[in-house]
Amino acid sequence: MEIKETTQRALSLLKELISTPSFSGEEEGSARAIEDFLSYRRVVSHRVHNNVWAVNEHFSAEKPSILLCSHHDTVRPAASYTKDPFMPFEENGRLYGLGSNDAGAPLVCLVETFLHFYHAENLTYNLILAAVAEEERSGVNGVSALLPEIPSFDCAIVGEPTGMDMAVAEKSLIVVDCTAHGVSGHAARSEGDNAIYRAAEDILALKNHKFERVSPVLGTVHMNVTIVQGGTQNNMVPDTCSFVIDVRPTEMYTNEEIMAEIRSVIKSDAVPRNMRRHASSIPLNHPLVVAGDALGLKKFGSPTLSDQALLPTVSLKIGPGQSSRSHSADEYIEIAEVERGIDIYTALLEKILIEK
Repeated sequence: MEIKETTQRALSLLKELISTPSFSGEEEGSARAIEDFLSYRRVVSHRVHNNVWAVNEHFSAEKPSILLCSHHDTVRPAASYTKDPFMPFEENGRLYGLGSNDAGAPLVCLVETFLHFYHAENLTYNLILAAVAEEERSGVNGVSALLPEIPSFDCAIVGEPTGMDMAVAEKSLIVVDCTAHGVSGHAARSEGDNAIYRAAEDILALKNHKFERVSPVLGTVHMNVTIVQGGTQNNMVPDTCSFVIDVRPTEMYTNEEIMAEIRSVIKSDAVPRNMRRHASSIPLNHPLVVAGDALGLKKFGSPTLSDQALLPTVSLKIGPGQSSRSHSADEYIEIAEVERGIDIYTALLEKILIEK
C-alpha cells in the first residue's frame, strides 16, 4: 500500500511517542519529542508543564479561534500484553504500541492537520494546537493548567478514538463518597443503631431514583453504587458505613444540580471527589457539525470521558481509532485509519477555515 507523505510523517511521530514512556503525570519525554517535531517543521511552540501548544503563523487577534486538542499521556500497560508496549511494531497494516490508539493517532493526525494550514494567510479562523498531558487522570497540570496560558478560543476539536464519527455530546463523571451514621452497640443485645441498615436504605433509594431530564443524545443520567464498606467485627453493631456512587451526568444537568438531587434522596453524608468535569454538548447547527454532516460523518453521544469535560467552550470529539481498543493489551491503530484521520480533519476544517 502506498502511504501518503503526511501519513508517513504522522506515523514517524507516533512511533517516537510509543517508544517514549509517557504515563499520566510523567510525560517529560513525549512533550520534548513533540517540541522537537514541531521545531523541525519550523513551528514556534510553547510549553506549560508537559503541555505543548502553538498557533498558526498568521494568527490574528481579530479572528475567532479553533482549538485542536489531544493528549500524549497514557495509562500503564496491561499485564496481558504479548508485545513490548514501547516497541512500535507494524504487522498486517497495523501499528502496535501503548498509546497508539488512545490518543497517539488522533494527536498526530491533528498535528499534521495543523501543519497543513500553518502557513495559510486566508484563514477565517485561527488554529491553536494543544498536545496536552495528564488527560488520563484529569490532572491539574494538564489542559486545566494550559487554558490560562493560551489565546481564547471559540470552539474545539478534541482528538479521541471515535472511528471518525462525531461525538456531539459526552457524559461526565462524578464520584461521590457517602457515609451513613448510626450508633455502635453489642450485637448480642441488639444495641445501637446499625449504620449498615441506614446505608442500605439510602442505596435502595438511589437504585429506585430516576433523573427526569433526558438528553436527546446521551439519554438518562446513570448512577450506580459501586463500593460498600461497613463494620469492623462480627459482634459490634457498626456506627458508620461508607459507600461510593459512580454518577454519569448528561448535559441536561449541572454538577451542582446532580449533587443537590442526590442529597435530597438520601440521609447519608454525600461528598463529591471532584466537580471540575462537566458533561458537554455542541449544537447540531454548529459549523463544525454542519461541515461533518456534509462529509457524511455519523453523529453519536459518547459515554466515555475526555478533556472535553474541562473545556470552557463547545467542542466536537472526533478521531481515528476505536474506543474499545483503549487501555487494552496489544493496543494498535490501523495505518489506514491514520491516513483517513488526516484526510477528514483537513476536509472538515477546509469547509469553515478558507475564505471563499
